[in-house]
Amino acid sequence: MQFKDIVGQEAVKQRLVNTVAENRVSHAQLFLGPEGSGSLALAVAYAQFLSCENKQADDSCGECASCRKYQKLMHPDLHFSYPFFAKHKDDTALTFIEQWREAFTVNPYLSLDDWRGYLDAENKQANINIAECHQIIKKLSFKPFESVYKILILWLPEYLDKEGNALLKIIEEPQPNTLFILVAQNQDQILNTILSRTQLVKIPSLTYDEIKQHLLTQHNQTEDAAAEIAYLSNGNLTEALAMLQQDNKGYHDLFVQWLRLCFSNKGLEVLSFVDQFAKMGRENQKNFIRYGISFIRECCLLMAGAGNLVHLPAKELETAQKMTNVLSIEKSQYISDELEKAHYHVERNANPKILFLDVSLQIIKILNLKTIPQGSQYIPN
Repeated sequence: MQFKDIVGQEAVKQRLVNTVAENRVSHAQLFLGPEGSGSLALAVAYAQFLSCENKQADDSCGECASCRKYQKLMHPDLHFSYPFFAKHKDDTALTFIEQWREAFTVNPYLSLDDWRGYLDAENKQANINIAECHQIIKKLSFKPFESVYKILILWLPEYLDKEGNALLKIIEEPQPNTLFILVAQNQDQILNTILSRTQLVKIPSLTYDEIKQHLLTQHNQTEDAAAEIAYLSNGNLTEALAMLQQDNKGYHDLFVQWLRLCFSNKGLEVLSFVDQFAKMGRENQKNFIRYGISFIRECCLLMAGAGNLVHLPAKELETAQKMTNVLSIEKSQYISDELEKAHYHVERNANPKILFLDVSLQIIKILNLKTIPQGSQYIPN
């Protein structure tokens, strides 16, 4: 993995390159970024750059023996740890290393759900167990074999329970030229004892333009399709790539028509729409609801006088401006809340007909109330 293969994050890439050029490489670093930001890909690219035998000014060469091994994730001084779904108490990350290499090679913007798909997870909970902690200590007790550095990339340290305290000594006092790179999404879920021993590298979400451009150039999307997916993904490239697999991405017209029917309280036509939603499939239902949440948020920005923050294609922006004539910020917030709840229930396989009928009825109530008193809980649960 090279820096040039990673979407955006130019400032982070330059910071990482500078740590090497200025000999300021910390032995324990925490790459903290939301899902889809590329934090795992950055960690692998950084490790490859550190081990490259012919470093360029801002990237690894991609051609030396070390880089070729890194590109296959098979360098003897590169180690991975990650959550897995143990079938036996002595399972470790090495048990699943072939699946891990395949998963990362297919998609460096891997999510835990994607990773689950490569394993026979059944209903097991993901974790990094004590056997894996002991394996890490064993692997890192030796000097590097070929490279200057021996590097462990630990993906999602949030899944280290109290067993993670077994790693404290080796993190604080590692063998010479041994590096820990932790790749996390939620700082609050990491053991404080581990957090305090790492140097933080913050990785922001990708921008709308970065995702859109990537979809245009690397995935041959049309301008409209790239714009809609970039908008829906909200800075998460993992989500954007998942949306490419869906058949129907034209959610705007459908969502606005639904709101208009709810506003007009046309019951029979709403029922027809509910039947249509039920046939969309779970992933399209989730994307449709996610689009609605995002669209309502943009309407709120317009009503709040923050139009400069709105990122909508021209057609959708025109519709949003018209919608502000019949919506208020309060009503928009209640609609958004209902959509958030619907998304939650879709993920948990709720009956789609019952779910979308209920949401439609709630939105009809919201849109047809003349005013909503401050703090009102106008809909009984």
